[in-house]
Amino acid sequence: MGDTTVTTLEGREAAVPHPVADDADETGRGPLRRVRTPRRPRLWFEVLLIAVSYWTYSLIRNAVPEQKAEALSNADWLWKLEHHLGIAVEESVNHAVNSVTWLIVGMNYYYATLHFIVTLAVLVWLYRSHPGRYAATRLVLFATTGVALVGYYLYPLAPPRLMTNGGFIDTVTVHDTWGSMASGDLKNMSNQYAAMPSMHIGWSVWSGLTIFALARIPWVRLLGLLYPAATLVVIVATANHFWLDAVGGILCLAFGYTVAWLWYGALPHALPKLVPQPRTAKTRTAETRTAETGRAGECPPAAAAITTQRRATKP
Repeated sequence: MGDTTVTTLEGREAAVPHPVADDADETGRGPLRRVRTPRRPRLWFEVLLIAVSYWTYSLIRNAVPEQKAEALSNADWLWKLEHHLGIAVEESVNHAVNSVTWLIVGMNYYYATLHFIVTLAVLVWLYRSHPGRYAATRLVLFATTGVALVGYYLYPLAPPRLMTNGGFIDTVTVHDTWGSMASGDLKNMSNQYAAMPSMHIGWSVWSGLTIFALARIPWVRLLGLLYPAATLVVIVATANHFWLDAVGGILCLAFGYTVAWLWYGALPHALPKLVPQPRTAKTRTAETRTAETGRAGECPPAAAAITTQRRATKP
């Protein structure tokens, strides 16, 4: 149906189908597939999205009821569990590092600043150098943070420095440094009982894995691996988290990667580095003309068949 016919010299008719539009797949894609396809990120949108998302995250995190009694009870139970597992060395690390003033002061500032600086720096690097992977990697970060909010609500947990009989040192208070939002003059601005899971670990492992998977310079990739390891030491030495808080952060990150994999059909680092340019009508017209020009010098199919038949019947 819709085919034209060509009459050959011997009276036979050969059907010549109409050409199929090259952009059928593009125009026929469903809305869900179009949404899943990576696109070039827009700077104004990304800045606005990140700012609004972090503001919302802070608002919800701090709106979670500060259930002090339950949070302290959970901290005591977790501390006993770590003793049972043989990993309860946080107090020893806290006291040992606190004895070296310059080291613990540096860790206080590390805890207060790099959590934000490194995460934003990795997002900017992805935006500039890996636009095709940016949206998927950002989705991992957002999903990780979102599920962490559920953890804050369902399992309030006091950090070690706030335990009644833990013997931990609040290093920010002792050394009078500008550090944790949950210590000193800033403690009233942040929920102090949202230690599980640790987003310092969730975000630092996200940053480290992203750098390790996508960076090309060996020493930069090594730094990507060292960053979350250093963060783990810092959160324990400053008595802001237990080891198991870090495990919770990693589990949240695993959830984030699962969401991105289900949405995009691949992990972020496996997606194309650059966003494919959309085929415009002008591009398709040029491709069609090029194809027609290439076929102009060829023998038409019907004539070629007649020539082949004559050669076969020639004595």
